[in-house]
Parts: sequence; C-alpha cells; structure tokens
Amino acid sequence: MNSEFPLWEVFIRSHGGLNHKHVGSLHAADADMALENARDVYTRRQEGVSIWVVPSEAITASDPEDSDPFFEPAKDKIYRHPTFYKVPDNVKHM
Repeated sequence: MNSEFPLWEVFIRSHGGLNHKHVGSLHAADADMALENARDVYTRRQEGVSIWVVPSEAITASDPEDSDPFFEPAKDKIYRHPTFYKVPDNVKHM
C-alpha cells in the first residue's frame, strides 16, 4: 500500500453493538478502496455489520492538553449526570 494515499479512519459497528467504534486507520486511494481494505483488515472474522471510513483530514479533534478548560462548562451541570436517574433493569442499552 502506498503511504502517499490519503489516510482514512475506520469505524466498525459490531453484531451486538449499537454504535460504531474506531478500530484503526489505513491508507487508500478513495472511499471505495478504503471500505474494501477496512473490510479485509478489520472484519476478517465477521466482527462487524457496518463499516464507516472517514478521511482523517476531515476529523477535527480537541487537544488533550486543553481538556480541563475545554470541558469545564460541563462540570457545573451535575443534573446531567446519570446518578440522578434510575435505569430500569430491563433496559439493555442506554
């Protein structure tokens, strides 16, 4: 694989999962090639039911070093924490 190809981030939704999880990265010429390569590399044992590939350059991420000031506004909203709610035992996925 040519490392001059764009880098793609791969997300897989597993059989039992409800959301896609980041599983790795790969280089590919285009989205179709990235999907096929992701299938071959990350779902060899039928680990997934859905694959997303996203160009790495399209992802904007927060800086871990700025996490305290970045997430500070959420600290004063304790009512959003799940400790205020009782989840029924029959609820499997929340």
